[in-house]
Amino acid sequence: MAAEILVRVGGRTLSLSNLDKVLYPAAGYTKAEVISYYTQIAPTLLPYVRDRALTRVRFPDGVRSQPFYEKNPPNGSPDWLRTVRVNTSDGIVTYVVADDEPTVVWLANLAALELHVPQWTIASARPDPNGIVGLPEHGPRDGEPLADRVVVDLDPGEGMTIVECARAALLVAGQMAADGLLPVAQTSGSKGIQVYAALRPCRSRDSWGYVKRMGRQLRDAYPDFFVATMSKAQRAGRVYVDYNQNLAARNTVAPYSMRGRELPSVATPVSWEELGSVARPDDLRFTPEQVLDRVAGLGDLAADLLIADPPALPDPPEENG
Repeated sequence: MAAEILVRVGGRTLSLSNLDKVLYPAAGYTKAEVISYYTQIAPTLLPYVRDRALTRVRFPDGVRSQPFYEKNPPNGSPDWLRTVRVNTSDGIVTYVVADDEPTVVWLANLAALELHVPQWTIASARPDPNGIVGLPEHGPRDGEPLADRVVVDLDPGEGMTIVECARAALLVAGQMAADGLLPVAQTSGSKGIQVYAALRPCRSRDSWGYVKRMGRQLRDAYPDFFVATMSKAQRAGRVYVDYNQNLAARNTVAPYSMRGRELPSVATPVSWEELGSVARPDDLRFTPEQVLDRVAGLGDLAADLLIADPPALPDPPEENG
């Protein structure tokens, strides 16, 4: 295979290199196959990453090598690449924004296997006079970006698998539905499951508080099953309800993103019927090719995150006293 080829994607000319490089040695899965997946899934993926600050996890030497997180655009980035400057606790970061198919394919060529995004959108922010978006910390911040989705990140402790996370996701979905939200489940592409819902735009701190309260309620109702603390020791044999992924400074793996695990896998939206019938961890592991077949046959199972008029979060309970 040629070391470098030129292709046209969405009106842009891209140079693709080292296409025969094996990125997943256990499966013999090459960079060409990664690019092929992202090229085909891009129209379905884009609504979930568009207008969001993108953090990438790159594996230039494959999944058995040391990856690195990347936020700023690398040297040699094309001049058409969209970026946004964000004032974070680490200073001003210039994030890449994936708004189109050429950007997705360009990132795949960099072996950016994983794409992670926050729950807020750039368009909802009011930048400062220098065009910089400011993230809130503990209190409100004038012009801060607003979250348009909430995520309940279910992380299995030692001794638990994605099978137990599927049961946890059904309980979480029931609570979210009771609160007037439309839950959407997604495998993390690893051991966990995330349950999302579209929101009327709100402060990230409000969605964070909503999931934190839910975690405590689930822990109180099912103390042998859920835990609401980050302590590794207390999480053994339980499912941790991670609410911190809703903070403005945090991000989660995007729907349809690949994962840098031993075998090629994808963070995959799944149906409630699939979660209810899961019997083995392999029932909820999907290869890129399986995901493409699922989208062709089932459509986009995360589409409820894209509804035009999403519900608002329920009001928090009043403090006693």
